[in-house]
Amino acid sequence: RPGRGAERPWVCMAIMAAPPPSAPGEPAPPPPPQPLQYSLLLQHLVGDKRQPRVWDPAVFGGIPCPPKSEEQKMVERVMESCPFKAALACVGGFVLGGAFGIFTAGIDTNVGFDPKDPYRTPTAKEVLKDMGQRGISYAKNFAIVGAMFSCTECVVESYRGKSDWKNSVISGCITGGAIGFRAGLKAGVIGCGGFAAFSAAVDYYLR
Repeated sequence: RPGRGAERPWVCMAIMAAPPPSAPGEPAPPPPPQPLQYSLLLQHLVGDKRQPRVWDPAVFGGIPCPPKSEEQKMVERVMESCPFKAALACVGGFVLGGAFGIFTAGIDTNVGFDPKDPYRTPTAKEVLKDMGQRGISYAKNFAIVGAMFSCTECVVESYRGKSDWKNSVISGCITGGAIGFRAGLKAGVIGCGGFAAFSAAVDYYLR
């Protein structure tokens, strides 16, 4: 019938796109590939069919990290314990306090002078003796404060289960209050507030 091909052009296109029939004895051509569905692809990428991948730094060119031995774990537990932190802070405070005491004694003009005879010039031995005594005194005080603060902070952090600025403020208040209460309630409150503020400032600066 004239005009049927113009009315239905898709019939001609289907006939032209159809594969030619295979000759007898020849293998049949493979079926055309099915279109890939986007939903199936998503299931393999982010869905339930996604396979977990083991992180191996050596595969990506990183430095391999071997598993830790029992000795290494034991050393880490010891270094993270409260007694070790307190002892380390005590040693650090002793060294820092001694250096600070010697420095303050070196710039003090009254070191070595005898109050009974103020006009006598002190000898070098007397000056060094006074500097050593002041350095030892400062070192002991700094060591006690450092050990108390570090041990209190470790206990507070273990109790709270968090590592933030509140641990420093609480431990600073406890340490300052314990030191100040020896001179009375007012001194204890002032020491608590002063140490807490100082600890918060140091923690803010370090973080």
